[in-house]
Amino acid sequence: MNDSRLPGRAATVTAVVAGSLALAAPAFAHVEVASETARALAVNATVTFTAEAESSTAGLAEFRVVLPEGIAPADVTLADAPQGWTLAATADGYTVGGPALPQGKDAVYRITVKQLPDARQLVFKTLETYGDGHIDRWIELPEGGAEPQHPAPTLKLAAAAPGATPIGTPSAVPSSAGASATSATSAAATSAAAAPAPSGAPGVTASPGTASTASGGGGSSSAGLAVGAAVVVALAAGGAWLWRRRRAAAGG
Repeated sequence: MNDSRLPGRAATVTAVVAGSLALAAPAFAHVEVASETARALAVNATVTFTAEAESSTAGLAEFRVVLPEGIAPADVTLADAPQGWTLAATADGYTVGGPALPQGKDAVYRITVKQLPDARQLVFKTLETYGDGHIDRWIELPEGGAEPQHPAPTLKLAAAAPGATPIGTPSAVPSSAGASATSATSAAATSAAAAPAPSGAPGVTASPGTASTASGGGGSSSAGLAVGAAVVVALAAGGAWLWRRRRAAAGG
């Protein structure tokens, strides 16, 4: 009869010990992150943060988040938050907050991210501030497989959908024919610029040195022609005078 009670007593002792251990273990209110579009390169993804209130004297009032690599502060907008809360960008992330919530009330807010980066997981280090100024730092990462006491909110991402690309990436590369045509056009333009312009072409002005040389050459040619003509006239006049004199002498 007594032996049949041993299993029940053992179970009772086990339950009491387990309960004592559970009460002895420290309880930490985590900040959790989740998304229905937790996939790499997802566009306009809504990400939800849930923070458990653990203060017995004040309510949650603000969160300061450091964004993971690949998400810029300008790519984040507030989708939903407690009444009166707003989002403001910072150098490395954002803050979201407003009037302190009632003591013991969990905080839930949502952001929209323009595009999630191509990564396996995203870590959102968070500083949680209460209305009385108390701050909890949820910024620790697992080390050696052990769960940290204040873990940073971490979002696991599935692989990118087939054909998904980062926003802003060109969808097509210029064809070789187009590149060849561009090269040919550039070469023709270069040759045209290097070729000497025809004399007297519109919009082309000869250099001062060239103009002076041309003017000087024209003046020398005109002077030579005038001197030659004068010599011919002088010789003709002299010949006529000599002929008259000889004729006069012969007649006398």
